[in-house]
Formats: sequence, C-alpha cells, structure tokens
Amino acid sequence: MADRRRINGPPSGTKPPVFVSSTKAKERPQRQRQPNDLRKLFLKTGLIPSASGSAYLEFEPSASLSAARSSPQSLIPPSSALKLACTVHGPKPLPRSATFSPNLVLTTHVKYAPFAARTRKGHIRDSSERDLGVHLETALRGVIVAERWPKSGLDITITILEAEDDRWWGDTPDSHDAPWGMMNVLAGCITAASAAIADARIDCIDLVTGGVAALVSDQSAEGEASSPRLMLDTDPAEHKAILSACVVAYMPSRDEITELWLKGDSSNVSLEKGDSRSGHDALIDGAVDAARGAHTVLAEAVRESAARHSGLPVDAATT
Repeated sequence: MADRRRINGPPSGTKPPVFVSSTKAKERPQRQRQPNDLRKLFLKTGLIPSASGSAYLEFEPSASLSAARSSPQSLIPPSSALKLACTVHGPKPLPRSATFSPNLVLTTHVKYAPFAARTRKGHIRDSSERDLGVHLETALRGVIVAERWPKSGLDITITILEAEDDRWWGDTPDSHDAPWGMMNVLAGCITAASAAIADARIDCIDLVTGGVAALVSDQSAEGEASSPRLMLDTDPAEHKAILSACVVAYMPSRDEITELWLKGDSSNVSLEKGDSRSGHDALIDGAVDAARGAHTVLAEAVRESAARHSGLPVDAATT
C-alpha cells in the first residue's frame, strides 16, 4: 500500500532536462595573452571584521570567457576563474591541554565551497584539499617569525569560491592525467594568505607570493603537436596538452623560495630554439617571474591595509 503522507519519487531513475543551447558545439578557448603576460589580479584586505586579518583574491577571466559572457551561446562557460577568501585568527593562546611550544603553532585549512568546481564537493575535506593545506603551511612556515609568539596558535582558513578547471569541459575526463587547476589554486592561496597575515599585523621576514608556469605543447592548425613552450599563469582550459607545471612560493626581497611543487615529466623536454635551459630550470624560472608579477599587487594591498588601520582612505588594489 502506498504511503499517502509523503510524495514518493518515480520508481525508475530520472534524467535532468537538456536545453538545446547547451548541446551546441563550442571550440576550445584560445589564449589571447602572450606567453609571459599574466592575468589581472584583484586583491582586497580587511573584508571580514570578525577575523584578525582577511583577504579576498580574484583573477580576471580570460578574454574568451568575457566574450562568451557578453554573447552567451551555451549554458556551460568555456572556462572558470579563481575566487577565494582567506581569514586569519590569532595569534591566540593554546589550550591548557596542548604541549608547550616555544614557537607559534601554524594551522592551515583549505576548503572548496560545494559549488566551487564542476564536480560538487562534499562537506568533509578530501585528499586534494588536505594536500593544498600542507603545501600552504610549508610555504608560510618559512615566512612568519614564529619565535615571537610562544605558546600561541595561528589559524589560517581559505574558502575557495570558484576554482580553476583542470581541463576544458569538452574534453574527455581522462584527457588530463593530473589536476592542473590545483597549481593555480595553490598559488592564489599563498598570495591571499600572505595579504591576510600582513593585515593581521603578524611579523614576517618578507611578503610571499605564488606563481605558476607550465610547459605546453598544443596542436597547430594542421593537427601536429608543436614544440613545448613555456607559459606563465596558464589556464588549463586553454591548452589541450600540458606536459608539466610548477608552482613556487617566492619572497622577492630575499630572493628565496619557501615552497616548490613540480608536476609532470619535464626532464627530457627540449624547449624552443635559442633556449638552452632544461625543463626543470625553465619551469622554476617562469614560476618565479609569475610570482614577481603578483608581488606588485600584494605590496599595494599591504600598503592599503596599513593606510586603513591608520584611518586614511583606501581603494582596491588592481593591476
């Protein structure tokens, strides 16, 4: 006998409605920037009053994405942009049950919003989010002057509102063998966390920024694979074949790297004519150049944070 007190679903599975506009074939977005050009970056501090320090970071969408939004032909955008928010709580005393620590205890927590990626994320952190937290903690541990806050803790929480895609939505799921979008996410987390730490007035030896570079081998108009090229600040949706990528956490004033993450095989990659560097060296140099470009925006955001705490009018930092 059917239960009349509730509405029962159909006994068989259902399919979501498919709109005609979403089935139109769209071409892969093409990179409109030069290989050494970076996307515009928006960075703002002090947006969350309840936190000791906070920052919001957003990358400008690519030109192809802007054109698609102005004249939409499909319900699925060609690529996504990176948007994330960072909060810093502390330094605060450790619980009495905690062991004695002569240095500041740093805790990082990176979490995707459920709607941040094309694949919906759960409420419990998965392995990729835990990996991002470990990389972020390593990048920040070499920057903060931890011995000035004994028996204290610092909590850094990053919420990713929109994440970079690992591939173009039209590709098959197994077309990319690595989550390339995580590299851009980590670089953005490092830059936003550095701005939030400076907004919380925590002593650091330098400002640290994240940069990404990749070796790309796209197909030419004739369908042949081109020679690998070094691209800074890559958008995975714009490239079909990404050979390897690198993200660094770089301190420009001290010329030091606090975190290095290489993905892919670039040992036997030969670059274009005139470039005698190995694949690893070219990737690291390119990622450092990208981090230097992001440092300009970070320094301006920190100056505005200092002016805001001093009571002076400030504006958003964009470049």
